Amino acid sequence: MKQINVGIIGTGWCGGIRANTCSSNPLVKDLHIAEIKIDRLEEVKQLTNPVTATTDYHELLKNDDIDAFFISATPEDIHYPMAKDCMEAGKHVFLEKPLSLTLKEADHLVELAETNDVKFTIGYSQRFNPKFAYLKKCLSDGTIGNPVAGLVSRHITRGLGHKIGGRIKLSPAAMEATHDLDFLLWCLEPAKPIRVYSQSAYGVMKDVTGLEDAQWSIVTLDNGVIITIGSGWTMPPGHPNYSGTWIEFTGTEGMLVMDDTHRDVVLNTMKNGIRLPMSTMPGEQVEHVFAGPMHDEGVHFLEAVALNRSVMVTPKQARQVMEVYMAADLSVERNEPVNLPLNNNDRSSIRVPKK
Repeated sequence: MKQINVGIIGTGWCGGIRANTCSSNPLVKDLHIAEIKIDRLEEVKQLTNPVTATTDYHELLKNDDIDAFFISATPEDIHYPMAKDCMEAGKHVFLEKPLSLTLKEADHLVELAETNDVKFTIGYSQRFNPKFAYLKKCLSDGTIGNPVAGLVSRHITRGLGHKIGGRIKLSPAAMEATHDLDFLLWCLEPAKPIRVYSQSAYGVMKDVTGLEDAQWSIVTLDNGVIITIGSGWTMPPGHPNYSGTWIEFTGTEGMLVMDDTHRDVVLNTMKNGIRLPMSTMPGEQVEHVFAGPMHDEGVHFLEAVALNRSVMVTPKQARQVMEVYMAADLSVERNEPVNLPLNNNDRSSIRVPKK
């Protein structure tokens, strides 16, 4: 069995999960971590026992023995330069979404991965959610017939909304619905999106982050299927980092409805009231197991590198998702449908978000 050496850039919430996955996986020989917050660096160092722990990821890039990197750093505008640095150094890369902030940057990263012959994938963890995978299976094996229409409604707490909107000005479509766009477009391949119509609604977030409370988008595919994706980040405070999703998909021979709102496990205590354990999108450690899709996603990337397998989420797929949610934001701004692929005039009217 070939072992690999792995670097983690950014060990916050998601990066900490990546580091824990790597530290316990037999495919990983040496673990190296980089984190600019010294307290968090020390915390993850104590949990994962890395060979190297530094505040400057460039120090890890100087290490020729590192085979692959997980990039989990924020804010999202540093994704492109970090991924670029890693692939130019010949390293395999797992990058948390989004792929980048502009299509030009995205195209450059796709090209770099091909030119340098490295594995490059994006963190669309919901492909590793068993319920979501079951929908993929039902579409692939024809259980519900030919696809007709799909709907996903995802909502997270306003605490997470504050956190996300406070670090970068990206819409709910770009930061939340992106997972569901990726999943449904993957399920419906080889069909391609050709038109997007989107609307957003303002509420409590407008005076806090300047962003929408919710955004809904209808995407038409070239085979006539329509998908509707809604996302919001203003649920009242409750279980920390809660994420609830409802999915409906109709086909010519049936319909599948999936409740991923995490109401199957309810904890009610005198101290904290009602809580919904294991209800975050990434998941969480529960004794000897990890409850959630992110651990399996990390293992998949390690196996892709160590065993020379294909990655599940390709950079071209992530680039397509990015173009769709950019079109959704343009549709909101113009109050009209936007055709795909985006033309040069459309691209030039997309504003790069500011921190």
